[in-house]
This record gives sequence, C-alpha cells and structure tokens, in this order.
Amino acid sequence: MATRLVHLKIDDAEIDRVRYVLRDHCARFWQSELEMGKEQFSALIDSNDVDKLLSALKEEFGEDGKFDVIVVDVRAVFPEVTSQEVEDLKPVYERPRNAVERFFSRDRISTDELFKDVNEAVNLTPYYLITVVLSAVIAALGMQGGQTAVVIGAMVIAPLLGPTMALALSATLANTKLAATALIVLVTGFIAAFIVTFGLGLVVDVNPNMPELISRTKIQPGDIALALASGAAGVLAFSRGSSLSLIGVMIAVALVPPVAASGMFLGAGYYDLSVLAFVLFMTNLVCINIAGIVVFLMQGLIPRRWRITWSVLVLWLIGLCAIGGLIAFINSPVYQGL
Repeated sequence: MATRLVHLKIDDAEIDRVRYVLRDHCARFWQSELEMGKEQFSALIDSNDVDKLLSALKEEFGEDGKFDVIVVDVRAVFPEVTSQEVEDLKPVYERPRNAVERFFSRDRISTDELFKDVNEAVNLTPYYLITVVLSAVIAALGMQGGQTAVVIGAMVIAPLLGPTMALALSATLANTKLAATALIVLVTGFIAAFIVTFGLGLVVDVNPNMPELISRTKIQPGDIALALASGAAGVLAFSRGSSLSLIGVMIAVALVPPVAASGMFLGAGYYDLSVLAFVLFMTNLVCINIAGIVVFLMQGLIPRRWRITWSVLVLWLIGLCAIGGLIAFINSPVYQGL
C-alpha cells in the first residue's frame, strides 16, 4: 500500500479543528510545537486518501484557509501502515469504498500527483515539438526501411502520450481547462508530425508494400480491442506514477506510427492509404480515451460534475461506434471491390 507523509502547519488556535479532520482521515498523526504561535502536524495517510484529506481541510477552513500542507512520498514505514488501519477510519466525507474500488485504487497516487505529472506533459514547448518531430521522423523512416527496432525507438519517445493521458484525466474529472490545454497540445503535436512526414513523403521513395507501412492501413476489429487494452494498461501504469516514457512503450505505438504513415502516404500520392492510416490513428485515440476514463473511474477518481464526465464518455462511445461501422465497411466485399 502506497503511503504519504503529510506535514500540516497551522495556528495554535486551530489545533482542535485540525485534530478533528486528521483523526477521520489519517492512519497515524503526531504534533510538534513551532515558533510564532504555530503548530505542525505530521500524518501518515494512504495515497488514495490524500484527496479526501485536502478536501476536508478546505471544507473546514475554507479555500483560503491559513494553513500550509506538504505531501511527501514515503519509501518505508515501520511499523507498516496496514490496510485495516486505513479501512477503520470513519468515512465522514464520503461513503466507504467497496471491495472493487479498494482493489483497483490500492496503488494509485493521489489526484494532485496525477495533475502534477499531467501538467508537466501538456506544456506546449520547443522541447515537445522537437520530440514530436523526431519521433515522427524515426517512425516514418523505420517503417519505410522495414526496421521494427527503429519504430520501437519512436514508441519510447512517446510525445503524444502526455496530452492523451491529460485528455482522459480531464474528462474523468470534468476539468474543462485541462481538457482545452490537452486538446491544443495534442492537435498541435499531430499537425507537426503530419507535416514533417508529409514532407518526407514528397522526397522519399515510399514503398507502400513495406510490411511496417501497409500494416497501418489494414484495420481489423481486433485493433479496437488492442487499443482498449493498451489504453487501460497505460492508465494503470500512469496512475502509479510510472515514467511517461516507459508507458510510451505500451501506448505510443498506437499513435505515432499511424500519423507518420498517413503523412508519408499523402506526400507520396497514396491518398486512400493515407485515409486508412488516419482512421487507425483515430480508432486508437478514441479507444485509449474510453479505456482511460473507465479505468480512472474504477480507481476511485471522483468527477466534479458527473454529467460532463458521462457526456464525454458517451461521445467517445458514439465515435467508436461510427469508427466500428467504418471499419466494417472497409473490410466488406463492397469496399474491397472498389
């Protein structure tokens, strides 16, 4: 079980109120006296309960309450904080988690930590654009040369992973500001990758029969299941605080290569193949977001406005149904005979 150490600095006059909050949210806590009429409380808390503690403090003292909080990752605790200690706390501010929620949220980092990781990944900086361009070029040339290892190198860079995770997280929490930022960064990255690979298609002799290239145009129903599984695996790793570049091995394969293939095919004049590769990109993007929202909800993330979260999820599902119909048409004898 992941544990966090919370340091809370507060005025002497607020000691009783702080204790009232801590005893219902923290497995253990202790108090020390500071100078200038201040007290410090240090508390051990399950990482999943950090969000509830911060919300309870804001509710008790107001959004502008005069307290300072520092949350620190804990590598080791002795004696170890047990699951029973956590479950014995009184769920004052929300209903107790059921067995399924406890299982899936057991190793998840707090929402604040998720936001910190996501915000670092949705900054539209020169570094981001350079990595997008490099990843697309590596993927394009690797597919054109039939070099699978080179394509894997593009996966590891994973520049589109950050905004994709941010888009799923923003939909889960109904955070429209984060959604707008993630969408801008994702679209900008897509355009940058598409333009540079389109240019490569104009100057490089593209062989559409190369296995790595043509595979991005053969869309099967199994690709939907693959994207859903990749999205779920990526969110599970991301919610544990794993490195974005490592998660990219699981997810970027579903985003960067189709973009690169679509751009190259268009530059080389293979318009139908370019469209098919773009359809694969959209299929994977939609599936990753659907899987991301579902997994985040299963892990106990609570939306600010459920109506927005469900509406976004329904829109993604409608998009998936439309893409599924398109895939069925592409694989039908009618399309194959055109």
